[in-house]
Amino acid sequence: MQTQLQSAALVPWWRVGVMWFVVGGLGVVVAGSFALAFTAVRGADIVVTESMPTGRPTGTQANMPAIQGRNHAATPPLVSR
Repeated sequence: MQTQLQSAALVPWWRVGVMWFVVGGLGVVVAGSFALAFTAVRGADIVVTESMPTGRPTGTQANMPAIQGRNHAATPPLVSR
């Protein structure tokens, strides 16, 4: 029994498979984080400093509560005779 324990202690650290599994997993995570950071910095969008037209209603219709706007959009237009 003692010889098995001593022989296990004499195995070099680079020969232990579990160690490579742990170090390899951590290495993949670090490499992925660097790749993600590179992609985020290199592909960053430009900052828009001026207001762009959106095609959305302005004025009182833009400030209307959601339920009133929904009900207003659902009512048919009045037909004048």
